[in-house]
Amino acid sequence: MTPGARIAAAIEVLDDIDRRHRPVAEALKDWGVSHRFAGSKDRAAIGNIVYDALRWRSSSQWVMGEETPRAAVIGAVGRHWDLGGEKLAAMFEGDPHAPPPLSTAERALIDLADLAAAPPHVRADVPAWLAGRFEKSFGETWWEEGAALAFRPPLDLRVNRLKADREKVQKALAQFGAAVTPLAPDGLRIAPTTGDGRHPNVQVEPGFQKGWFEIQDEGSQIASLLAEAKPGEQILDLCAGAGGKTLALAAGMANKGQVFATDSDRARLAPIFDRLKRAGTRNVQVRPAGADLADLAGKMDMVLLDVPCTGSGTWRRRPDAKWRLSERALNERIADQARLLDTAVRFLKPGGRIVYITCSMLPDENGDQIAAFLARHKDFRVEPPLAVIDASELTDSAKEALRATADAFGLLLTPRRANTDGFFVGVMRKG
Repeated sequence: MTPGARIAAAIEVLDDIDRRHRPVAEALKDWGVSHRFAGSKDRAAIGNIVYDALRWRSSSQWVMGEETPRAAVIGAVGRHWDLGGEKLAAMFEGDPHAPPPLSTAERALIDLADLAAAPPHVRADVPAWLAGRFEKSFGETWWEEGAALAFRPPLDLRVNRLKADREKVQKALAQFGAAVTPLAPDGLRIAPTTGDGRHPNVQVEPGFQKGWFEIQDEGSQIASLLAEAKPGEQILDLCAGAGGKTLALAAGMANKGQVFATDSDRARLAPIFDRLKRAGTRNVQVRPAGADLADLAGKMDMVLLDVPCTGSGTWRRRPDAKWRLSERALNERIADQARLLDTAVRFLKPGGRIVYITCSMLPDENGDQIAAFLARHKDFRVEPPLAVIDASELTDSAKEALRATADAFGLLLTPRRANTDGFFVGVMRKG
């Protein structure tokens, strides 16, 4: 397919997403099934265009002066792919499969784009109804945090210290330019892609098959480290999902002690078994969804709550989610989180702690949630966030960098503050 044909396909997919209110992955898959002539490189390139159009949807449509799929696509590609109006227009000329040619006005709007006069939510590329919540979290320059969420993310890996060290894995992945992460001690990073590029499929590499590393954002790695799981402890991972943080905790405990992993969703929990086997993890006991956990009551040193949330901190990877999020869905997540926090209490021994984690940047799901929990449970107190940082095994330079992410209730990592996905971590200890 020609570059112009790929852009036309992206506009078609984005129109399908708008009309049918469906996830981007589903729309791209259906387009590929109905256009089998498109090769894997074509499909990957179309996917990149669609994802970038969703990342910068609000600002692109504001710049182009119309709320259409075409405006979102040509605005994003023209402004963020180092093309400009003239080069983008040249892609369309003489190509019968390209979109209609760019007008003189469209070329000028792309080249002269200036968001200085745009509303803050447009500069942030976030839904307008979330502006107040972002401002509550980040203050007057909140829109800069939203804008940082619009850029493509890197591919981060966590070295499994049970089987390998970082130098060994970095050498094995040298062909992909894997570099040491600036904060997480077990992390490696493959730089974000540009244009039509795509990240390597590292899961087919021998090192992955041998359990040397897992795919895990650096922010998620830091959240796991701040939990301070110690060898010999008894830990309940109550929202284990596919097991990413379970694996990180177990590795940090050197396979000593016990992690009980469970989740309310059987399908979400299913991948954990293969991952545990590959990683060489021996101190994890998986409890199936809905299992009776009465035997664990009052015995846990820590309950890890990586709670279901809006996922606003992952919008770099799932940009369609920000435009599909509703206030109703947010309220449902808030209720789920409060219920899980109250549930966690009965499993703790005296002096035990709840480590509360979200991949959200909204105060409703973070500090506000902890404040409400403390009001309901007077026998709990917040561990001072700076003390949580100091107690971790992070390097001194990483600790210093994270101090800027702390508030009264926890730490909020963001793409702008830490160059990670958005993660909140708060620790509460039973009196």
